[in-house]
Amino acid sequence: MNLQLQDKVVLVTGGSKGIGQGIVRSFLAEGSRVANVNRSEAEGRGLEAEYAAKGQDCCFIQGDLSDVDACRQAVAATLERFGRIDVLVNNAGVNDGVGLDAGPDAFVESLRRNLVHVYAMTHFAVAALKDSRGVIINIGSKVSVTGQGGTSGYAAAKGGINAMTREWALDLAEAGVRVNAVIPAETWTPLYENWLNTMPDPAASRRNIERMIPLGHRFTTVEEIADMVVFLASPRSSHTSGQIIFVDGGYTHFDRKYTASSAD
Repeated sequence: MNLQLQDKVVLVTGGSKGIGQGIVRSFLAEGSRVANVNRSEAEGRGLEAEYAAKGQDCCFIQGDLSDVDACRQAVAATLERFGRIDVLVNNAGVNDGVGLDAGPDAFVESLRRNLVHVYAMTHFAVAALKDSRGVIINIGSKVSVTGQGGTSGYAAAKGGINAMTREWALDLAEAGVRVNAVIPAETWTPLYENWLNTMPDPAASRRNIERMIPLGHRFTTVEEIADMVVFLASPRSSHTSGQIIFVDGGYTHFDRKYTASSAD
């Protein structure tokens, strides 16, 4: 299927590892041109060189997106390099474990790391997206609807992302800009693997989680998340907006009877 994304300009936040890196790779495979905004210079420059060696057009923009001015500069640098923005993917974020015990200052800082930059990037990019009748895709988390415990800031941020997705879909409908959210649950990334390796028996912990994922009893892959993002960004999804789409093998919404039986 031709997704008609050749030469489209895609701005991805946090595109140097994990789900973000998978999203960048999938857009490049479709012939898109990508700007990757990330904090780590070493990661970003290394990937930029790797893609260039393959003839793929991906520029790295260094920036700590918890700084609103870095968001402004990232959008400006993308427009300077490519002259337009067709797709904005708000992917950057971290489950920082800021719970009720952390206090208001830590909570506000968690929102800055996980929510404020989503608003700021969209605010600064929206004129360009209106010009291109473009697409915004926000990467959320199952925590926005399930809770997890001990992570109030991250949960609030991801809940806010769901709400802003629908708010912006309405705000921008007349301009022809589509806005959707993709929600991962148990996705196999290096970060997830590192966390499992802190468990007394990582292999057993992985099996216990996989048993609770109905479709295939396996983790979602980064590529499966990325493929959904790319599809939603494409004209093949031209009448889809304001949707919160779970790519999780059924993990988030199954009946709790299944949880109990799978854990036996």
